[in-house]
Amino acid sequence: MSDYHEIFEKMPDGVLLHEVGGGAIVETNEQFCSMLGYSREELLELDFDAIHLDEPPYTAERAEELIRQAAREEPRHFEWMTKTKSGAPLPVEVHLRETTIDGDVRVLAVVRDISERQRRQQELTLQNHRLEQFASIVSHDLRNPLSVAQGRLELAREECDSEHLDAVSRAHERMEALIRDLLVLAREGAEAMTVDSVELSAHAKLSWANVQSGDATLAVDDDQRSIRADPGRLEQLFENLFRNSVEHGGDVSVTVGLLDDGFYVEDDGPGIPQHVVQEVFEAGYSSVEDGTGIGLSIVMEIVTAHGWKIRVVESESGGARFEVTDVEFVS
Repeated sequence: MSDYHEIFEKMPDGVLLHEVGGGAIVETNEQFCSMLGYSREELLELDFDAIHLDEPPYTAERAEELIRQAAREEPRHFEWMTKTKSGAPLPVEVHLRETTIDGDVRVLAVVRDISERQRRQQELTLQNHRLEQFASIVSHDLRNPLSVAQGRLELAREECDSEHLDAVSRAHERMEALIRDLLVLAREGAEAMTVDSVELSAHAKLSWANVQSGDATLAVDDDQRSIRADPGRLEQLFENLFRNSVEHGGDVSVTVGLLDDGFYVEDDGPGIPQHVVQEVFEAGYSSVEDGTGIGLSIVMEIVTAHGWKIRVVESESGGARFEVTDVEFVS
């Protein structure tokens, strides 16, 4: 085996050698054969158009022209769509350049499978679409009733003087802040966050104070470890998980604790049926009559923006346990 064959076979990408005057394949490595599902013998015996789609711009004729351009002018780099043995399209990234091997002038093509990259891009596009929908829900369905409530509060102040009205005003201000921050998160994503060192237990306790918890109780792990997070977003995450426990379980006991790579929030309430655990994070889903169906979708957006993961399991007492993982602790 010549030196260039050994190099080709060690490369993680597909490699082909083409004739300068056209698209005929004169050599390839096993990686490219594996990508398309052919044996080396099969691939070298095929017509060039057998591995290209019969639709513009991914035709054999256009590929041959790019090969000639790489030989006459300069190296080429582009994304392409090739075709596997089964006929399925395969998105690839191609680098073309002229080279001399064993005294013959050839065009070298290095081909990388980018199907996984495109899948992630599609997921990101879908996520951005969901964020835009989420921003629309917040701006319309939450701001309007809040404006009505604020107007009624001002009328109530004219009729009476009560310390309860100040509490209502503070709640309105907190709602305004939550809506504003949520809109920023939805429209700007992770770039809108300010990540810092945040003490987990302190922020859990602070968030509990912002929730109407009734006779529910909170227990927090006394470990004062800190994580890398946006403080405001972390408070929103805790508040929504706490509110979910209270709304569905009433006078529950809620616990916040640490995991090896994150933290958890669990309660001793009725729990979440296994058949709906995949739906609870969807905007609009709620199992209680007066629920908005927004709280846990906010949690998911915050988790995603931080690059964390979240799952729902049953707690030891039969309640709900939310585990947030892939969290970076501060040493």
